[in-house]
Amino acid sequence: PLHEIQIHNRLDQRTEQWQRRYAIRAGIEATISQNVRAHGLRRSRYHGLARTHVQHVLTAMACNVTRLSDWISSTPRTRRRTTRFHALCTATA
Repeated sequence: PLHEIQIHNRLDQRTEQWQRRYAIRAGIEATISQNVRAHGLRRSRYHGLARTHVQHVLTAMACNVTRLSDWISSTPRTRRRTTRFHALCTATA
């Protein structure tokens, strides 16, 4: 029975509706991950629900400002090394 459930779930994952729902979830998880890693969302600096809520709101604002800054700037934040193939293509062109 477990094998049949796995087969059914894998077939369901190929549908367009499932992929659209998962894309939304992946975006939300990426936002949470960014807030945890870059802005320290996992721990609250304050005691009390009201102050913690203010911290969460300010953290969300910081995340949005960071994303706007990245979107506005045309250069990527990290520089990647040029691959040998790309260097060869640009040298011959």
